Amino acid sequence: MLNQSIKDTLYQIMKEELIPAMGCTEPIALAYACAKAKEVLGQRPEWISASCSGNIIKNVRCVFIPNSNGMTGIEAACVLGALGGSSAKEMEVLADVTPAIIEEAKQYINAGKCEVSYLDSEIPLHFVIEMKAQEHQVALEVKHSHMNITKIEKDGQILFEKEEEEAFSEEGIDRSILNLDLIKEYADTIEIEEIKPLFERVIRCNMAIAEEGMKGKYGVGIGNILQAQGGDVYHRIKAFAAAGSEARMGGCDLPVIINSGSGNQGIASSVPVIVYAMHIHASEELLYRSLVFSALLTIYQKEFIGRLSAFCGAVSATCSSGAAITYMEGGSIEQIQMTIDSTLAITPGIICDGAKISCAAKIASGLDASLLAHTMAMNDKQYEPNTGILKDTVDETIHTVGHIGKVGMKDTDKEIIKSMLK
Repeated sequence: MLNQSIKDTLYQIMKEELIPAMGCTEPIALAYACAKAKEVLGQRPEWISASCSGNIIKNVRCVFIPNSNGMTGIEAACVLGALGGSSAKEMEVLADVTPAIIEEAKQYINAGKCEVSYLDSEIPLHFVIEMKAQEHQVALEVKHSHMNITKIEKDGQILFEKEEEEAFSEEGIDRSILNLDLIKEYADTIEIEEIKPLFERVIRCNMAIAEEGMKGKYGVGIGNILQAQGGDVYHRIKAFAAAGSEARMGGCDLPVIINSGSGNQGIASSVPVIVYAMHIHASEELLYRSLVFSALLTIYQKEFIGRLSAFCGAVSATCSSGAAITYMEGGSIEQIQMTIDSTLAITPGIICDGAKISCAAKIASGLDASLLAHTMAMNDKQYEPNTGILKDTVDETIHTVGHIGKVGMKDTDKEIIKSMLK
């Protein structure tokens, strides 16, 4: 039986991670930082500079920015944040941008008032914003996570600075408590009324953008393409999850409840679970417990991979939703372990080459693997431990995959970024 302290810790972890964001989180992080820097500057900036790590460049370069009438790129994210953003809205910083501000931002960029440079940093999520106006100057640094401001300087005076050890801490609550058995016990026993408000928002927001994506107005209309391939629930799951991602990557201004700093991970770890629950007419209680399980399992996996890397986040999120469907079907802990292991035996090699429309197809591919693994598990079939990268326990496998993604793929990440910058 979990004590209240552990329950409170797990709830706080979810509360920190499951937050609303408009659009891809990397351009939104830049917009947030620029809105904050402008507030410190105290006036409209005459010049903006953004020095960005390779992973920031990778994830901002091709993605559409919400509420921008189709703008893309680092300059657009920064200038929109500086001219029309509100840092108080955090990851919904661009919610109040108007058409007039969009036109002003375009003129600002065309006049060459926003400069972008490459920041050679070992920290995947790292950027520095500088602004000038008249005789005043502000510099603001963000490290490790999207809103983790580590330093603010104005006119040569440091206003705020975190110690390196404190700056390295990406989250408020220690995630090292997480393991599969604990996650399942929490999902089994938590009082639904405690977590219901959090997951009501997940269901409302993430299904809304999935349904918007199914209208076919974004990208290649992948949701309709996937659904046309078959009428069963597996095709419907892939269609809705991919459509939600495609709308988000295509600039839809509907908010998404993210997971581990990513809207795609938020969608991929929730929408498949919701669609499957609707298909089997699951009770509200079972749906919420399954969503809790999927959310925490995604957070657990990402703790070892990191926020940004060469490892596609769709793998961990779709692995979680597949395991949550096994959970929803009454699968044993052994069958849940089978689902996770088999998924991670199939898809850990998917690379992240930046945020863009085709992320939706990667989610669909991840779900192909996790739904296959779920079907295998429900028939007591799995890929055996100690074949390939699979270990004796599922927790060891998760740790191993995280190490490969965070450490082993560092050079892969650098080569991906080099290729994109060419």
